[in-house]
Amino acid sequence: MTYKNMLEEVDVEEDVSIDEELSDIGVGDHAHLVVYNDDHNTFDWVIECFMEVLQHTSVRAEQLAMLIHFKGKATVKTAPKRVLKPKKDALVDRGLSAVIEGGDEK
Repeated sequence: MTYKNMLEEVDVEEDVSIDEELSDIGVGDHAHLVVYNDDHNTFDWVIECFMEVLQHTSVRAEQLAMLIHFKGKATVKTAPKRVLKPKKDALVDRGLSAVIEGGDEK
């Protein structure tokens, strides 16, 4: 896939929340793993991290990397905070700027 094709597939104006497979989780029980853009990680590295840590497909990982690049940040996973914490830590250990937003304190 070329860079131009990736741009055509990603609507950078849309505010995207990923991982609809967690629809059975109650509204107050979920948090968002947000990754911020930076100037030192390559697209390939970010994509690899999303595939390894979050088990995203290569297409989903590429789309998220593009959103982060153009919007400055994106929600890359939605789940209970206790599920997101080790994933956030793994992304941070790999040099990405990741935080957990929302959710309860369980």
